[in-house]
Amino acid sequence: MKAFILKLYGKSDQFAFVDISRPTIKPDDILVRVHAVGLNPIDYMIPKGAFKPILKFQLPATVGSDVAGVVVEVGSQVTRFKPGDAIFASVFDSGTGTLAEFAVVPESAAAFKPDNLDFVEAASIPMVGLTSWQALKERADLKPGQKIFIPAGSGGIGTFAIQLAKYLGAHVGTTTSTANIDLVKRLGADDIVDYKKQEFEEVLQGYDVVLGTVRGDGIAKSLHILKPRSRVVSLVGPPDVAFARAREMNFLMKFIFGLLSRNIIRQAEKREVEYSFLFIHPDGRQLAEIGMLLEAGHIFPVIDKVFPFDQTREALAYLEEGRAKGKVVVKVK
Repeated sequence: MKAFILKLYGKSDQFAFVDISRPTIKPDDILVRVHAVGLNPIDYMIPKGAFKPILKFQLPATVGSDVAGVVVEVGSQVTRFKPGDAIFASVFDSGTGTLAEFAVVPESAAAFKPDNLDFVEAASIPMVGLTSWQALKERADLKPGQKIFIPAGSGGIGTFAIQLAKYLGAHVGTTTSTANIDLVKRLGADDIVDYKKQEFEEVLQGYDVVLGTVRGDGIAKSLHILKPRSRVVSLVGPPDVAFARAREMNFLMKFIFGLLSRNIIRQAEKREVEYSFLFIHPDGRQLAEIGMLLEAGHIFPVIDKVFPFDQTREALAYLEEGRAKGKVVVKVK
């Protein structure tokens, strides 16, 4: 089968399409004929080597984590799926990849594809859906009537998280460019700051939750719009000691992450704000609940551009430019 492989860290020319054997599965895995793969920023960050100390990723390795396709084989212990089932999943941090003609998916990570979505639409959902779900419902415990700030509202995470927050009954603030104001309005955003004209920290106030999605000084600035006893859930770092403990890292990594997060945690504590770093974990049960919201029309996919499989390099480069409205998807079949 054909697969898109990363051979070495740190160099953009280390990607290659190669012919490899069709993968074998473990008793609790399913083998999926890949129809489409949703791309995420992590897919162009991993090759740079930024996550080497954290992820289960041994080179050479197939790139990609989101997938939608059809089950062609099931392991001996699989009970929820059978050959012919259409599924979608994230295999992030499982040691396998999805940018290939066939992909191995742990049964626990998969859910049935929503009937009202095609494979491209379904492939756009898993990572942004699970990240938003785990951040808003689990970590932030977002309640009806609370105010949440979700910057970069027209991006992959933003377009999903805004819709989920509105479904949960929250008041949503976001930032975007002038050209994307109508899009984030359609998604449900209440307070919209054109970042080319205004600084959000000078406009917004009285927020209960910030979802950190933008690198740089955005998280430190967001502390100024929060009420006391509020929360910042960061998807972009810095990682904290709690994250290192959860992944059972050694003392050195705990120490390093403690140093990296010390400054922002101190700033947050001064304003009575709780800071935490969130790293997505695949969860098929959560994805099934997200699928029900999609089938009911409470949330809809936002896709910027679809690339054919043989243009995967170009798709990753386009995503890295940071101008996509919603998701970038590679169509494999």
